[in-house]
Amino acid sequence: MDLRHLKIFISVAETGSMSATAKIFFITQPSVSQVIKELETHYNILLFERLGKRLFITTAGKQLSAQARIVIRQFDELEENMSGIGRKEVVRVGSTITVGSCLLSSLITDFNKNNPDIDSFSYVNNTKMIEERLLKAELDIGLVEGEIKHPDLIVEPVIDDYLVIACSRQHRFAGCGQLETQELEKEVFVIREEGSGTRELFMDFARSKGLNLKIGWEVTSPEIIKTIIMKNNCLAAISIRLVEEEVKNSDIYVIRHQESIWNRTFNLVYHKNKHLSQGMLGFMDIARKYGNTDILTVEPVGRLI
Repeated sequence: MDLRHLKIFISVAETGSMSATAKIFFITQPSVSQVIKELETHYNILLFERLGKRLFITTAGKQLSAQARIVIRQFDELEENMSGIGRKEVVRVGSTITVGSCLLSSLITDFNKNNPDIDSFSYVNNTKMIEERLLKAELDIGLVEGEIKHPDLIVEPVIDDYLVIACSRQHRFAGCGQLETQELEKEVFVIREEGSGTRELFMDFARSKGLNLKIGWEVTSPEIIKTIIMKNNCLAAISIRLVEEEVKNSDIYVIRHQESIWNRTFNLVYHKNKHLSQGMLGFMDIARKYGNTDILTVEPVGRLI
């Protein structure tokens, strides 16, 4: 049993197909099947249930997959670190769309200024995709607002944030002092895509209150969401940090929950087995300093009761 066995097994687990894995590794399908049999014999376990033409990974297979990923990740890091001696370090940072829209550019600018000998690569997507890439060692560190659920990832809250309901200054909610929760059912919402931490937080709230919201738009871009709010008279749950300028310019009016239940944090995330390089530590230190940045205090502001 060697690393190639584990890599082939992981590929079968990911693709659910021995033929697909055979193409990836440029080997025959019987060769893939032989590798799986050798692993099952070596550990005396069943890795896949074979039902018809489909493969279903077993509980034991899932356990081996989790451990095998750690072994391969550590080996790849060893190879990278040793072959990279004398080369410039690259820190691969993943951020969610909200963080990427309001903070990432400033964070990377500060990081590059403080670490001129270290390069950076940034990837922006929703929380679900950042989590997946961290687990696959395709990213070194993440900065996300959504909930991270995988036990192999370490989460450190660093930057405060909160959601608001935003509307245009022409909307009937604009200028309201207090707003009953049930009033939200009468309006059309623009929401983020599946996998977004913002969407998860707000929709969990709506479900807890038994709200039947009218969803008219599903959008990934905060800039497009703000345009829809102002031009199509919709509502959106959005980070206060993303509408700061529009609020100051009186283009958008915001409503907070009176009990601050939409308060949240942007979190640093990294794998528990990840070696914390100089670059990673440098980025983490800069992100922690942003936690002292004051969030916009909006007055006047509506209150949801």
